[in-house]
Amino acid sequence: MVAGPKVVHQSMPVLDVQYRCVAKGIEETVDISAAAAAVAVVTPPSSPSFRPASELDLRESDAISDVALDVNVLPFVPSIRSGSYSDIGPRRYMEDEHICIDDLSTHMGSLFKCPTPSAFYGVFDGHGGPDAAAYLRRHVMRFFFEDTDFPQSLQVDDVFLEDVENSVRKAYLLADHALADECTVNKSSGTTVLTTLVFGRLLLVANAGDCRAVLCRKGEAVDMSQDHRPIYAAERQRVVESGGFIDDGYLNGVLSVSRALGDWDLKLPRGSPSPLIAEPEFRQALLTEEDEFLIIGCDGIWDVMSSQHAVSIVRKGLRRHDDPQQCARELVMEALRLNTFDNLTVIVICFSNEQQDSSPSQQQPPVLRCCSLSAEALCNLRRWLDDDRSN
Repeated sequence: MVAGPKVVHQSMPVLDVQYRCVAKGIEETVDISAAAAAVAVVTPPSSPSFRPASELDLRESDAISDVALDVNVLPFVPSIRSGSYSDIGPRRYMEDEHICIDDLSTHMGSLFKCPTPSAFYGVFDGHGGPDAAAYLRRHVMRFFFEDTDFPQSLQVDDVFLEDVENSVRKAYLLADHALADECTVNKSSGTTVLTTLVFGRLLLVANAGDCRAVLCRKGEAVDMSQDHRPIYAAERQRVVESGGFIDDGYLNGVLSVSRALGDWDLKLPRGSPSPLIAEPEFRQALLTEEDEFLIIGCDGIWDVMSSQHAVSIVRKGLRRHDDPQQCARELVMEALRLNTFDNLTVIVICFSNEQQDSSPSQQQPPVLRCCSLSAEALCNLRRWLDDDRSN
């Protein structure tokens, strides 16, 4: 997790000695010089309960209140890194595609202006063959950031957010129409699409289909997308009102999702109302220190495990090895163990370093605090120092 601001207390040294103590899980540094200076005004009590200095313990009630604290606490800034994993599963053909860009501004070049950090991710779950998903993966950057005149700003505000949503919505529709015009893509081929953008602390998820995004917030799963299936009330109503029907949970008896790009054999004639649409739904969140990671994956994962189950697997994995790619693989392996019947693709996006407080190579310096010592402790400490000098 992201470490808080560190406060270091300074004192006028009398003896250049420091004594490290650990009490109640907090590593503290006792300024021995200040303690020794204070001994001069302390009269040793005639108590038989003296203990050697090596047995000194620091109590929470002994701590001196912090002074001169820096009140300019920096806002949370996510540290973005990701890992992905795909597997064909029990299917004969692989129809999934995905994209991971952890640093969007660098990827796009110096002319692209956006809040930082910035990132872009997408999962494309094809059906009716791999054509639609593969085509979209090849051209997704053009659809999203070139053809739509993607908004550029260095600040995240309401205007920027609205412009980004409009641009992403336009990108989905442009990509859908491009699939209709592309002669290399079979008209019965389609794909569900879930994309994620991160700009500073803003997390924006757009979804058309049954891929899913799940945010881990303090260990709890928070769904950042709604599966678009014909059996859900809102989608069922829209499908029926647009002239479609649902048979045994399938749209027009053939498709298990109610939103997708492509599938032009169901949408023709072009321009007419269709029960199958490419319009994405949006969900957003303002990331805080409580938001640990985001999982996005195709329905092969969610068919056999809940959002909370997936979050628990990833959280445990990050605490064990701190590798999002390994976590993505572990999710896929768990789905296979649970007998999923589909292709599998997962991306795990971390917003902080889970191991920075426990990994020796990444450990942050301990917070230093000044502590007061009891009169008894000060006297014993002074005796110990005098004995040490005399030897």
